Amino acid sequence: MQYPTLNYPPIHLRARRNADGRIEVFDKVRGRWLVLTPEEWVRRHVVEFLKSQCGYNAEQIVEEYPVNINGMAQRADIVVVDRCGRPHIIVECKESNINIDREVFYQAVRYNTVLKSRYIVLTNGLETLCYAYNEDGSYTPMEQFPHNTTEK
Repeated sequence: MQYPTLNYPPIHLRARRNADGRIEVFDKVRGRWLVLTPEEWVRRHVVEFLKSQCGYNAEQIVEEYPVNINGMAQRADIVVVDRCGRPHIIVECKESNINIDREVFYQAVRYNTVLKSRYIVLTNGLETLCYAYNEDGSYTPMEQFPHNTTEK
């Protein structure tokens, strides 16, 4: 399968072919091999971008972060935590052919009703939308990805 060039810097992946013939990549954050799906392709790019361009370290990045919504176990694709371990950014990743629409926005907002993160980011690798959470419960669009300003 050919994966599209995304609007993130190129990354280097450690890859192998599993017994089923599918390509797996090594996830350094979780320390395990994962099947390379179109959504995982986007997630790998975002994780590397968070580390290389936004100033977050690997210890702050949690993938498949558990979120309990109305008694139902769900998972946020990526959550970046602050120095105290509180959610700081929720990143919802979609594969590149999925539009970033209201439904994706509302999915991240639902997660944020539980997590109380300062920022939400929605990306399919080609389009990325960033929002800051306001005290009144609204969201303000941002021009760029939130950067780590506390760890410098």
